[in-house]
Amino acid sequence: MLYPALAVIGGLILLVWSAERFVGGAAATSARLGLSPLLIGMLVIGFGTSAPELTVSALAAAQGNPGLALGNAYGSNIANIGLILGLVALVSPLVVHTSVIRRELPVLGVATVVSALMMLGGVLERWEGGLLLLGLAAFMAFSIVSSIRSPKPAEEDALAGDTLSEIDAQGMTLKQGILWTVVGLVLLVVSSRILVWGAVDIAQALGVSDLIIGLTVVAVGTSLPELASSLSALRRNEHDLVLGNVVGSNLFNTLGVVGLASLISPIDVGHEVLFRDWTMMTAMTVLMAVFALGWKGRQGRINRLEGAALLAMFIGYTTYMVSLVVTQGASAT
Repeated sequence: MLYPALAVIGGLILLVWSAERFVGGAAATSARLGLSPLLIGMLVIGFGTSAPELTVSALAAAQGNPGLALGNAYGSNIANIGLILGLVALVSPLVVHTSVIRRELPVLGVATVVSALMMLGGVLERWEGGLLLLGLAAFMAFSIVSSIRSPKPAEEDALAGDTLSEIDAQGMTLKQGILWTVVGLVLLVVSSRILVWGAVDIAQALGVSDLIIGLTVVAVGTSLPELASSLSALRRNEHDLVLGNVVGSNLFNTLGVVGLASLISPIDVGHEVLFRDWTMMTAMTVLMAVFALGWKGRQGRINRLEGAALLAMFIGYTTYMVSLVVTQGASAT
């Protein structure tokens, strides 16, 4: 099991590195082509940080391991809220004051409920995956049109300036941006293939399901780009960008990653996915929304205590999943 373990570690390292190259190249290319900073943030950076989940899940589904694809998507959502948002809020309380989050959070809630209704039959069919992808495309189109028609708030103008200055600081020409975009995308696919092979081999050797491996090791690994971008935003005191990154990534995972994986290959959904994983993901999503939007006239914010609560939920869930790996592995031997 040494080589599969090395494949997982090496694949994760290459995955994070290539995702960073892809985002940097794509952002620089977009800036050189004159795209607006808002579109860069939504389409390029938002897609780029979720590119690892997308490529891993698509390859897993294509190779006949759809459970790994579903586990990666839902596990990444849990890690994004509990590990990333919880950890960042524990380091520095997050103040929420953007209207964008108030639009995306309800959409994320609807997408979460719709995905559960689709899974009630025990199988996510191809046509259901197509509907999820159409939902994502519709939301992105609506967001783009709305951003073009409506004036930008002051905080979005400031964020746009920070985004442009950060892109310009990279000093990439158009050719260099295109080159790194292509290289990053190719390496994303290669590293994902290596990671999927190692994860599936470890799951088979331990006698556990690829769903559990996807919910734990692969999910945390593919969430590392979100963690890196969130910590970078925190250093620049861009609190909205931290929460927006998590909400946008979870929305993309729920609609895009699960949708594409089930479109490639129908996914058998065990009852444990609904009663254990979806329930945990939904509970953390609701808590995040309550903390972020505020209540009883309280301004939306996620303080250290609330961040600690989210992080504790993630640690508890992960500990339980690891115990399942140990138990199933022992029974297999």
